Amino acid sequence: MMAGSTLRNHTDRVRAAVKRYWGYDALRPLQAEAIDAGLANRDSLVVLPTGGGKSLCYQVPPAVASRTDIVVSPLISLMKDQIDGLRQCGYPAAALHSGIPTDAQADIANAAAAGKLHLLFVSPERLVTPGFHQLLERVSVRAFAIDEAHCISHWGHDFRPEYRQLAFLKERFPNASVHAYTATATERVRQDIVAQLRLNNPTILVGRFDRPNLIYRAIPRLDGDQQIFEIIQRHERQAVIVYCITRKETERLAALLQTRGVRAACYHAGLDSDVRRHTQERFSREELDVVVATVAFGMGIDRSDVRCVIHAALPKSIEHYQQETGRAGRDGLEAECVLLHSPADAMKWERLMRRAAEDQIGNGDDALRASLKMLGHMRGFATAPICRHKLLTEHFGQTYDQGSCSACDICLHENTDEAAGDDESCAIAQKILSCVARVEQRFGIGHVVKVLLGSNDKRVRQFGHHELSTYGLLNDHDEKTLTNFVYQLVEQGVLDRTETDRPLLKLNAASWEVLRDERPVRLIRPKPRVVKATQVEAASWADVDRGLFEQLRQLRRQIAFDRSVPAFVIFGDASLRDMARRKPTSRADFLNIHGVGQRKLTEFGEQFMGVIRKHGARAAHAAASEEGADAHT
Repeated sequence: MMAGSTLRNHTDRVRAAVKRYWGYDALRPLQAEAIDAGLANRDSLVVLPTGGGKSLCYQVPPAVASRTDIVVSPLISLMKDQIDGLRQCGYPAAALHSGIPTDAQADIANAAAAGKLHLLFVSPERLVTPGFHQLLERVSVRAFAIDEAHCISHWGHDFRPEYRQLAFLKERFPNASVHAYTATATERVRQDIVAQLRLNNPTILVGRFDRPNLIYRAIPRLDGDQQIFEIIQRHERQAVIVYCITRKETERLAALLQTRGVRAACYHAGLDSDVRRHTQERFSREELDVVVATVAFGMGIDRSDVRCVIHAALPKSIEHYQQETGRAGRDGLEAECVLLHSPADAMKWERLMRRAAEDQIGNGDDALRASLKMLGHMRGFATAPICRHKLLTEHFGQTYDQGSCSACDICLHENTDEAAGDDESCAIAQKILSCVARVEQRFGIGHVVKVLLGSNDKRVRQFGHHELSTYGLLNDHDEKTLTNFVYQLVEQGVLDRTETDRPLLKLNAASWEVLRDERPVRLIRPKPRVVKATQVEAASWADVDRGLFEQLRQLRRQIAFDRSVPAFVIFGDASLRDMARRKPTSRADFLNIHGVGQRKLTEFGEQFMGVIRKHGARAAHAAASEEGADAHT
């Protein structure tokens, strides 16, 4: 999983620390350079995609240098998950936040001042308080790590005003280095981070944005609920996140999935904090398989074995999409990212953006133009017949010359949409436009579709539209396909849709050109998708005993429950698959498993090897019995 790396300084101590605490034999790309900057007390900006190992870059230096560094993190849940994971590795770390009792906070502060911690996590709000400055002076802090650093930039996708206060660090602590870490940042955002934090001649490290272990699929949304359910079924008993635009939609969809036997829950900022925390903990402990959420759920999720991220609607920017899909496959194993989209999504976002611009004081027009431009990029990603990995990589300013990625719907040739014939497309378009004219351009898509289908709907009859010449004119199509056709006409600019709370369909000059056969129209008829197996999936499961893997998962879940920690901090899926592949039964062999350090060997080795030995004995007994039966026959 990890590529080798040549360390320039502190080689032996860095390798020893990485093996001792995390059980890794080598570093990933750019981790060595980032660690060097931390050890040399030189400011840095490190941009690595989710799963690229950013955390290790600020965890290793204080362990090697025997010092206490400060990590600024935006969410308590993020701090808690990291600390749980570090403590399971035997790494001394703690956090100071409002959820910790006062007496415990004093103990943590004293431990930090005494040099007993390598990392102390805090929020940006606490960092700026005078009382905390006094603690920092006692600690003689040498380095600050700013996690999720894109939050400091107005041009970032998740701007947080409280991050702007961090500019004081270079002035207040001139002898301490500052290190900014983020997974997603365009060149403009990177420049803004450096400026806002006042970094001094920083080392700037930007990793490859492409994540080859992710399988991207972008699919027109026809029957969203059924499509989502079928995708979840492909990942039975695995961790899945479903992103929705609205809070109401998360609640509706989670409830629907529950009725279909899925262990699902909703999550959004409008829920009580205790409810959100409980949902997050259940998901981390594998008591929930699916969380249906708004974008409020994501940055605080540190679970490494999310095997699928579904977008139930189009995100508003590629930056958001990259961050949200970044929750998948953080352990380096295969994961699927499915985007269900409709032209209606972009229209909804555009309305919301225009309202936000109207409410904004100053620079509203500039912000709107920037938002619409980012939305346009997102629409292009969803609809362009180009390799998804290539589009994402090039959006962030990097080249992608790999050819076929073999890990997206385009390169796997899964897209089976077919165009209606030119004559048929024109005929359908003219019937739709005629119906809009017949209902006097006073109704929305749903009503027009019902008229064309010949629906016995109450409102259709109330307005006398069952007597129109266009009533039932397209009753040989189903409602979802016909609705999709209408949206396609809007997308192509031959039909307008008002930007009101209840959008109405309006004809324009292009509409009349189509009606007079002066303008061609091309409509796409979606067909069922065939999901193909990928090389990424095949390679990650090669030689893995799946039955043993599930037994090891059960043991991991029980240990995590007993210790009240997330399951993935015991061992990640990559470690369990390595165990189920290599089947170690001695301490020396177990220590060579991916992700096994000295502490985890001591804590968990015998339990996991016990399961492996029993599984091997059962398999041997079954094989002997089968051989005996064959001989008898």
